[in-house]
Amino acid sequence: MIILHEYPLSIVDHIGFKRCSTALQPSFKVVSRNTIKEDIMKIYESKKEVTMKFMEDNEGRVAITTDMWTTSNQKKGFMAITAHYIDASWTLQSRILKFFHVLCPHTKEKLCQVLFDCLLHWNITKKISTVTLDNCSTNNAMIDVLLEKLDSSSLILSGSLIHMRCAAHVLNLVVNAGLQLVKRSVDKIRESVMFWRATPKREEKFEEAARHLLISYSKKLVLDVATRWNSIYLMLEIAIVYKSIFARLLRKETSKYKIAITEEDWEFARELCGRLKIFYEVTEELSDRKYPTINLFFPSICNVRLALGQWFSSSNSQIKLMASSMIAKFDKYWDVISGVVGVATVLDPRYKMKLIEFYFPKIYVDRFAVESERILQLVYDLVFEYQSRGNSCSRGVESSGNLSQDMSEGGSQDPLAAYDLFIKNDKRAKNLKVKYELDHYLDEDVLPRSKDFDILMWWKVNGIKYPILQAIARDFLGYTSIYSCI
Repeated sequence: MIILHEYPLSIVDHIGFKRCSTALQPSFKVVSRNTIKEDIMKIYESKKEVTMKFMEDNEGRVAITTDMWTTSNQKKGFMAITAHYIDASWTLQSRILKFFHVLCPHTKEKLCQVLFDCLLHWNITKKISTVTLDNCSTNNAMIDVLLEKLDSSSLILSGSLIHMRCAAHVLNLVVNAGLQLVKRSVDKIRESVMFWRATPKREEKFEEAARHLLISYSKKLVLDVATRWNSIYLMLEIAIVYKSIFARLLRKETSKYKIAITEEDWEFARELCGRLKIFYEVTEELSDRKYPTINLFFPSICNVRLALGQWFSSSNSQIKLMASSMIAKFDKYWDVISGVVGVATVLDPRYKMKLIEFYFPKIYVDRFAVESERILQLVYDLVFEYQSRGNSCSRGVESSGNLSQDMSEGGSQDPLAAYDLFIKNDKRAKNLKVKYELDHYLDEDVLPRSKDFDILMWWKVNGIKYPILQAIARDFLGYTSIYSCI
């Protein structure tokens, strides 16, 4: 119960807890908090051993996400390291490997060392698929240091895909790039919200005005937070609903409340809120870790990019200015993450290359063919690598070449002529296997779109047909929407 509900260990000393325990079982003797702590640690070590063994024996790779934050009161930095993987039953699993205090300064070397030590302790240094981090210069540099410590031959494509950016943080950077230009335009609304949230008495007066105007006060006013762009969206969304309440209070409370929000202010807030809605919806969609959402990220992020392009049609110059800044930031990070996201899209039998061919002409215009080919080539590179490593035994077409016949044709003058022909046939066989499996998968019709579609179950069942692609899907679909940590 203490673990389940995160109760403090001191609960065993509380008189209410003791009385409850006695009422349930008079002969039960409540143990001390030290005993409880020892029991919890025994449970932890037992579960940890089982998890370590499971991840070690599991065929798929492990995607790592990290998150760092600083406590508001003690200003201490903490890091959480989480592992995500698809188990033998093709169920997405997530486990917190470590949560600990990181001493300052948070240099790339120090952050890398604590991460590497954690991976080493859990014996998964050779099973890493990606490491997802927030976007900052220290984290970017940390990956370079980490790659020096890891065995590149054990990584996917020698580690070229290991560094993933946190999707939520990327969206946050994109939106903030635009909001920084227009924050003053919503200052009056922010100041009004701050005023009526300042004291319980003012909140009561605001709610009273809502009742007088027959407006449902189901949502309380929200004040934005500097580090969370979606708080601005929520602040505006709720404030717009209570527009007439602010106007009434301005007339009734002239001695205290003197912030006059103009119709132009409300109109801009309404348009800004409408424009930001898609970002809010995508963020909410990506935050769901009950299923692997990286395969859903591509259409969502493409719709965001197309929506930004439509901002230029706005009659408001500030919205157009926001669009320019946000598109520049978007393109910077999209070029980095589009490869892995594109692969995950191809691995979705509802989309394959068709969704890429649908969106890229709208986004890239002049170079969509090049970008589409880049994604396809990346998938081919992965298939060739997985085939060469023997991750799966392809059931594709075998080479039609006859080794003995080629040997006779090669003549007997060169004693290594047979070796040359062996290498030739070996490459031919591998190429045919890979080409057959991937091309056959891409040539088949895409499945109908369905919200209830279980992509993991599909790959579990169709692994017999596409063994190499199944192995890739198992490793790539465990990225949990490239969302940083917990």
